[in-house]
Amino acid sequence: MVKVVGVRFRTAGKIYYFDPKNHDLPVGSHVIVETARGVEFGTVMVAPRELGQDKPRQALKPVLRIATPEDEKAEEANRKKEKEAFRVCLEKIHSRKLDMKLVGAEYTFDNHKLLFYFTADGRIDFRELVKDLAAIFRTRIELRQIGVRDETKILGGVGICGRPLCCHTFLSDFAPVSIKMAKEQNLSLNPAKISGVCGRLMCCLKNEAETYEYLNSRLPAIGDHVTTPDKLKGDVQSVNVLRQTAKVVVEIDGEKEIREYKTSQLKFKPRHKKERSKGSPQEAKVPSNPEDKGKSKTKDAH
Repeated sequence: MVKVVGVRFRTAGKIYYFDPKNHDLPVGSHVIVETARGVEFGTVMVAPRELGQDKPRQALKPVLRIATPEDEKAEEANRKKEKEAFRVCLEKIHSRKLDMKLVGAEYTFDNHKLLFYFTADGRIDFRELVKDLAAIFRTRIELRQIGVRDETKILGGVGICGRPLCCHTFLSDFAPVSIKMAKEQNLSLNPAKISGVCGRLMCCLKNEAETYEYLNSRLPAIGDHVTTPDKLKGDVQSVNVLRQTAKVVVEIDGEKEIREYKTSQLKFKPRHKKERSKGSPQEAKVPSNPEDKGKSKTKDAH
């Protein structure tokens, strides 16, 4: 058996696992851990637990210690230094007239590295900028290009629902979202209505996609010929997905009439899953930029 503890380094960030050693680490406690990019200050999100030997795993880096009051003060000081570093970097970007948007600055806990996150439409030659920053801050500098979804995750904001953005508050990973999900939920395909602050399809389209797909599979399509429980035949005029009802145009004594039925009462040929999946592969994918696929451009300097 191997013991692990889950630690998060930023709000709604990914959870990374470490070796807790013999520390007592309740959820919410702060710890100092060794990571691939240096010593970091993190928050315990998953209490220490044991994993079976049969589960694949990599060598875990250790939790160095539980954060002390001095560590808490150092972390707070780093957050203040990041604001100053952001301001200085912004000035240098403007002075060199680089076509890039600075998103954030981040110090590692031990101050051995200073990271700057930015967005840009294409490739940026920031070698001279790195030299300027290295001369000012006297530490290792890394510039990392990120996508628009990551930018929104860092900056935060308020969605059209009136609540803080999911990606900035609790959503640790971006799930694949497709236009097909909006169609399944019978939403307007107006980009302005189904796109988030980042300009991409809203992540929340994924939340109810599976439920709508199941409910839609139990409904007749508009225009389908059905048989009603009172032995009438007619064509479906409209359906209500959540209520699982359908309005059917039937003919009674030579006159057409619209009646509403529970779909469970109707007899019709159910739509097959394959028929519901028709469409081009491009339609089922979210438009993406190269940087959203995990590609980043970085430059280090000592």
